[in-house]
Amino acid sequence: MATIKDLAQLGKHIAAQHGWPAAKAFKSYVMDDADGAVLSKCAVELLAVFPPLPRASALLSAALAVSLESRMAAPIQVVAGTLAVEGVPVFGDRQPFDGPAVFGTANPEWDGHVWVMVGPYVVDAAIFRIAYSSDGPAVLSRHVDLTFGPNKGLYVDSWKRTAQRGLSYEPQYVLSAEEVTRLMGGAYHAIQQARGD
Repeated sequence: MATIKDLAQLGKHIAAQHGWPAAKAFKSYVMDDADGAVLSKCAVELLAVFPPLPRASALLSAALAVSLESRMAAPIQVVAGTLAVEGVPVFGDRQPFDGPAVFGTANPEWDGHVWVMVGPYVVDAAIFRIAYSSDGPAVLSRHVDLTFGPNKGLYVDSWKRTAQRGLSYEPQYVLSAEEVTRLMGGAYHAIQQARGD
């Protein structure tokens, strides 16, 4: 999958996975205060129970999307691709990949990044957790420290404005409902395993 450059292209990928009504809702959505509050509450609850696992953006994003879908009427998509800092890829390499093959398991081995999009807004519950961890990429850790500071949990911003924060979310694949459900199973297993330890 090639990198998606704008909302129109992303809308076509959403339509291919979820139909044109989902793509239309995605492009026209505007977040209000009520949805913002639900989003924050869901993220705080999830981050409190989700274990700090390396390379878990897919599991964390799927779990957040499922939680949001049950509490919001907003158009929610799980998207995979490259995350770059100041133009340099940190996760992913901008190269095409086979989405169905990568996300055919409950815990994919893949070097890219996965995030949630609520309409045209990037919602990333993994970025700060990764940046603050001891095994997070140094360039991401440094950037997050200088740009956002300590103790942040959730990044939410308009996709168009992420570049103003030095971040580049480069979508390449929109996950299907089945793939999100499969990842949610992996997230549930990770949460249960952490509770048993």
